Amino acid sequence: MKNQPKTFRSNGKLLITGEYVVLDGAKALALPTKYGQSLTVEENDTNTIVWKSCNELDEVWFEDEFLINDKAARLRVKAKNYSDVSKRLIQIIQETYSLNSEFLNAEQGYNVTTHQDFNRLWGLGTSSTLINNIANWANIDAYKLLEKTFKGSGYDIACAQHNTPITYQLRFARKPLIEPVNFDPNFKSQLYFVYLNQKQNSRDGITTYRKKAKIDASIIEDINKITESIIACKSLSEFENLINAHEAIISKLIDQKPIKLRLFKDFKGSVKSLGAWGGDFVLATSETDPTAYFTSKGFDVVIPYSGMVL
Repeated sequence: MKNQPKTFRSNGKLLITGEYVVLDGAKALALPTKYGQSLTVEENDTNTIVWKSCNELDEVWFEDEFLINDKAARLRVKAKNYSDVSKRLIQIIQETYSLNSEFLNAEQGYNVTTHQDFNRLWGLGTSSTLINNIANWANIDAYKLLEKTFKGSGYDIACAQHNTPITYQLRFARKPLIEPVNFDPNFKSQLYFVYLNQKQNSRDGITTYRKKAKIDASIIEDINKITESIIACKSLSEFENLINAHEAIISKLIDQKPIKLRLFKDFKGSVKSLGAWGGDFVLATSETDPTAYFTSKGFDVVIPYSGMVL
């Protein structure tokens, strides 16, 4: 008798402070998003995983079948179609098995359906939500699975698992210290997230950072202070001063112009890059709805804070 289908869901993520330097122990402020991804697993009577991935419009953007071969020292999985996505999924499945050898066997197959409720080019955590969902399915540590697959700081996994704003800090032996925080600014109606129309590859951003950045304890301390001050601040003007200071530090560190200087010089508010600079979303502050301004510049995805943050 088949078990009932199981569904797992994980939140998306936004990194508000500590981009790049979170890798070197800085305290970062991260926000889980209302947008996320689900994964539904249903047993079938074959030794195959029939995989289907759906986008926010409920359209199938990827599908494949994976044959589960007899167990050896390492699980063997063959795809029907060897696309880049299929190869990545095989890696994830094999690494999941390496963390829990009870995860799969050749006697049981599954129909797996994933569904994102956000555009997968937005950079809100297509990979991290998938990793967290698979880890929940396999009953393994999502941080360990991330390290074996996509790497990164792990803050995105923390967002996937938390329903409130958090601070995230890598401590001794890269063990994360995760603390829920009361970040609910009284000026949140004046905060907006704007998509820059291009997907930023976080791994590329990290590689560039590692080559260019010269980190010392004073930089980490400065970012930590800004993060704490942002959590505590009570006015929009103070918040703007803090994110401007943060932009200046990271700009110098990675030798890139802040996004406002590059694209939005005439904007009457502050603009802060989030995550890996150069793509995905930015945070904009404005006393009035800035949608018309950003649309006139060719950026037509403008989401109010309350529409984005969980």
